[in-house]
Amino acid sequence: MNLKSAAERFYNFAVSECKGSSDLYRELSLQISEDRDLLQLSLSAREGQPIPNLLLGSVHYLLLKGYDHKLREYYPSITDNARQDNQLFAAFKNFCQENLEELTFLMKNKLVQTNEVRRCAYLYPVFCYIYNQTNRPLSLVEIGTSAGLQLLWDQYSYSYDNQDSYGNEDSFVHLTSTVREGKLPHELLTSTPPVNDRRGIDLHVSDLTNEEEYLWLKALIWPEHTDRLNNLEDASKQLRDNPPNLIEGDGVKLLLKVIEGLPLHTMLCIFHTHVANQLPAEVKDNLRQQISDISKSREVFHIYNNMEDWKLHIDYVSNGKVERKTVGETDGHGRWFDWKLLADVLV
Repeated sequence: MNLKSAAERFYNFAVSECKGSSDLYRELSLQISEDRDLLQLSLSAREGQPIPNLLLGSVHYLLLKGYDHKLREYYPSITDNARQDNQLFAAFKNFCQENLEELTFLMKNKLVQTNEVRRCAYLYPVFCYIYNQTNRPLSLVEIGTSAGLQLLWDQYSYSYDNQDSYGNEDSFVHLTSTVREGKLPHELLTSTPPVNDRRGIDLHVSDLTNEEEYLWLKALIWPEHTDRLNNLEDASKQLRDNPPNLIEGDGVKLLLKVIEGLPLHTMLCIFHTHVANQLPAEVKDNLRQQISDISKSREVFHIYNNMEDWKLHIDYVSNGKVERKTVGETDGHGRWFDWKLLADVLV
């Protein structure tokens, strides 16, 4: 990646993802997109990493660790009365210059592993849909699992459009979301699908009992998003009660090994959200080929977004043949999603 590409990344991040969600990150990203020094710093990131999230998260991490600087006054996650004035970017750049060595180290060594728990608000109906079509217990494999919080979607409770509650009523976690377009059949949600196995794979599994790793996950949450922070804290409690099986390594390379031993009477579901955008095209092709190979000995559902577009898809794969359903667009933080699926039969 060069400076021009990095500038485009920050600009697009500001206008496409931050607008209406984080005024702080929108303002910073727009100005970073025109600042050669900060763009150069962002190029320290590993290939494939979303550099706006990584740079902004790295700065947030140092601030949460207690680094003393005027910049702290602008972050709602740190102060109750955050400043809003035209000195924000000057303070941000000065902080980066003063802590260039630490930030360069973080950019080179950290991964963006946002555990966006609210994405489970659209995963829950997706897995209900699959169970409704197959009537088989599910075996879950998540690629890019981080701390494994999305593997516990069946352990949370949900409300949609301020209506009834579904899922685990005794959960520490209650997630709310809005169906933006389409109609979510609420009768689909009344029975939580049984989960037989849950396995997650990540290049670096996040240990929520490790204070530094937990702080990094908190730093990846945007400073204004107190609801996301609360979801992370509540889901961490749920994880301690029901920890999933997490494996460290390359999710695509390890996939065939990870599914070994999963009972054939279960419905294998391989899923990942907001991960594929970090994968090179050849790795995406390899993933699809492996799923095709798996389907020759057992049926498999592949649930994903960011492979070729931003929409959430469900692929039913059997004997190498793929039948695709499109769920619709989803908000990156799970605040809303579209539900374009009809109550037709997949298999």
